[in-house]
Amino acid sequence: MNYIHLSPHFPPNYHLFAVNLHRLGARVLGLADEPYEQLNPELQGALTEYYRVEDMHSHDQLLRACGYFTHRYGKIDRIESHTEYWLETEAGLRSDFNIPGPKRGGIARLKRKSQMRRAFEAAGVAVARGVLYENPAQARQFVQEVGYPIVAKPDIGVGASNTYKIADDADLERFIATHPPTDYLLEEFICGEICTFDGLTDKDGNPVFLSSLRYSQGIMEVVNEDLHVYYYTLRNIPRDLDEAGRRTLREFDVRERFFHIEFFRLPDGRLLGLELNLRPPGGPTVDMWNWANEIDLYWEWANIVINNRFVEAYSTKYHCLYAGRKFDKPYVHTHEQIMDAFGLQIVHHQPMSPIFRVAMGDYAYILRTPDLDEALAGAEYIQEMEP
Repeated sequence: MNYIHLSPHFPPNYHLFAVNLHRLGARVLGLADEPYEQLNPELQGALTEYYRVEDMHSHDQLLRACGYFTHRYGKIDRIESHTEYWLETEAGLRSDFNIPGPKRGGIARLKRKSQMRRAFEAAGVAVARGVLYENPAQARQFVQEVGYPIVAKPDIGVGASNTYKIADDADLERFIATHPPTDYLLEEFICGEICTFDGLTDKDGNPVFLSSLRYSQGIMEVVNEDLHVYYYTLRNIPRDLDEAGRRTLREFDVRERFFHIEFFRLPDGRLLGLELNLRPPGGPTVDMWNWANEIDLYWEWANIVINNRFVEAYSTKYHCLYAGRKFDKPYVHTHEQIMDAFGLQIVHHQPMSPIFRVAMGDYAYILRTPDLDEALAGAEYIQEMEP
């Protein structure tokens, strides 16, 4: 198998996808703008060849790179990065070289939140009331229908970048006058808990691994108000979330991919569909799944790609919790105190890449315990701030 791994060095833990493909016999071809000598040595050892481009946003440069790989090694079987950022780039190259996977014609449904809404509804999952922004009069009419607050978010966007909570007429007029020149979706503001339906499917679209995450607060609030966040894996997925997630998977026809589907859980218990991402959740979440289930999903994913088999029987023995800290906040407890208090439960801690700082923090602690109350107590201790 000839597998092009776009940007295989980032995020840093994702080099393990390439490593495990190599272990299972694939020819792994790296394509990125990072100097080769700066790649992780383990990644270097997994790559059959590495092609460096000057600009990953230049389709012509990427086209030449893929053409070179095709000339040298034959037909390309897969191209992937496992990140939201390169989803459209991958689709374009798959279309150009007839590579299996999402292509240009279907990418809007996987990128545009307005089209995701229709797919959720087709799957029998309710969504918040919303409209694509067209003009000021329409926006004001929408507010009259749903009331304040509302949320304005890019129709195509990653995370909570350029997303706004609009609380009154002044906020609305400010948005109308200053919003970036891109398509925006206006939605009623939902008071609820974000919960997710996550996992991996095989080549036939069957889910072979499933998990669910809970967040301390919405990423929009974390980003816009410079807060810190924690999130954790569940040991059991609620039945209604499992059913809604599976219907959504079938509607989006997710095959041979990780997925991350977000829902709102309303105070009355109902679920609303939020968005779908054809990638693993961000940061170290794949590692958290591995620790929570005592498996190796990097290897299992590679085995799906090569052999369409997921071999490990798994049971979720633990909750795994991520707690981020930001260096500019006055925390009560030092790193040494955290390690003394929870050292046996902390399976990993690390500085985070600056690119994740706003959403995930500067430094991360990952706790593992079968007891959710213990995990939440750990998050409270780690993130406790001086008054």
